Amino acid sequence: MKILILQAHPNKDSFVSALAQSYATGAKEKGHEVELVHIVDLSFDPVLHAGYRSNQVLEPDLRAMQEKIKEANHLVVAFPIWWASLPGLLKSFFERTLLPGFAFDYKGALPQKLLKGRSARYIMTMDSPAFYYRLFLRGAGFTIIEKSILRFCGFAPVRRTVFYGVRSSQETTREKWLKKVRTLGYNE
Repeated sequence: MKILILQAHPNKDSFVSALAQSYATGAKEKGHEVELVHIVDLSFDPVLHAGYRSNQVLEPDLRAMQEKIKEANHLVVAFPIWWASLPGLLKSFFERTLLPGFAFDYKGALPQKLLKGRSARYIMTMDSPAFYYRLFLRGAGFTIIEKSILRFCGFAPVRRTVFYGVRSSQETTREKWLKKVRTLGYNE
């Protein structure tokens, strides 16, 4: 299987980056073809200047990412939750890359999902406890990444792995989380 991993924390030394690398290690051990991309390394204008009313020229890195997404059987997105949602870097990557005609299209009232036939997993970290994020913030990030982006474009199934209370977690807990993600990569 071809697996594309998008690591969306701007600090490549972050725990999110370590999780993405651990997943990649497990998937490679299983024999999958794996590519790990740090979105911060891509060169692109994060602003969708005219919205979706006109085509904005895609930078070479974004054209290459569209090809990688098309070629992948499985997409993994690793990111922190900031302000109850995705970091701006990841959101702008999706806005600039998952374009009409590539990821979705409208032929009538309902969107056509153009990236069908691919599965996805997202790995989220946050400092909030689970009850607070789910009850008071209503799992905003889940809805955005899972329903409004990945499923909207056709990815299915979409699986979720979330680590809560990261800031206050102990090193032994983080090691368990890294092993869990490595196992997920191996078993995907």
